Amino acid sequence: MNPGLALPAATPGLRRRLSDLLYTRRGVLLLALLAPPLLWFGVIYLGSLFTLLANAFFGLDDFTGQVVREFTLKNFVELAAPANIDVARRSITMAVLVTLACVVLGFPLAYYMARHATGAQKAVLYIAVMLPLWSSYLVRLYAWKLLLAKEGAISWLSQQLHLGWLLDAVLSLPAIGGPSLSFSAIGTFMVFVYMWLPFMILPTQAAIERIPASTIEASGDLGAGPALTLAMVILPLALPGIAAGSIFTFSLTLGDYIIPQVIGDSTNYIGQVVYKQQGVAGNVPFAAAFSLVPIVVIGVYLWFAKKLGAFDAL
Repeated sequence: MNPGLALPAATPGLRRRLSDLLYTRRGVLLLALLAPPLLWFGVIYLGSLFTLLANAFFGLDDFTGQVVREFTLKNFVELAAPANIDVARRSITMAVLVTLACVVLGFPLAYYMARHATGAQKAVLYIAVMLPLWSSYLVRLYAWKLLLAKEGAISWLSQQLHLGWLLDAVLSLPAIGGPSLSFSAIGTFMVFVYMWLPFMILPTQAAIERIPASTIEASGDLGAGPALTLAMVILPLALPGIAAGSIFTFSLTLGDYIIPQVIGDSTNYIGQVVYKQQGVAGNVPFAAAFSLVPIVVIGVYLWFAKKLGAFDAL
């Protein structure tokens, strides 16, 4: 064949050139992968937060009920009212207590799953922890409402065990009691703990599982008993996982408004106040100002959790 009659080499297509660019310049590939979620995060999430912040500095016309887009600090002044401070204090206290309860209940199970459970037993425990998360949030919530009702299963069981007097004594306490568990602060607390407990168990279990077995054996070889090993070795090394789980339990409790609305008395929490001010009263500026309270509180909590290494355990 005459070389002069050879066809010219085909120029690479656009797809090939793009593939070569992404392969040779990994930074471009990383940017292409991260651009859509970062754009979504920046425009949708941060944009909505800035809009929320802007609305907090607007006012409300008492006569027409319309938002007055003029700069004012009236909403933040109203946050200092005793009733609003009481709502914030109650919400933060509930979030702290729920987090502590989740630590106390979740750590033993997480430790057993990480150090003792094997094979099928470990799989069953994983399923048991995550199974509630596979069902609807509202289904679980209303199931608990039936369990905690005055004629519910818990009340019936206490009567069968001749412990009705103990349940009545708890419900008679002024701070946490009520007509029944489904209309009391302790009932709200129980449902919060049930809902968020898996979010504490899983990161704690992962943190304990990463502790080398040789470290625990070395503690025993140096003369430390099981209790001392738990306090001086396991707990400090598992603290990042506990802190990571507490981020979920604390923030989810602080912002939830459905559970206190279905379970419990008429006591308000931050989420309920924001919901009522925006949906019922139509006072969007004050709702925006109040919603900044959990954002600030959670921001401070995240800073504290970061100091404990929580983000390393996520």
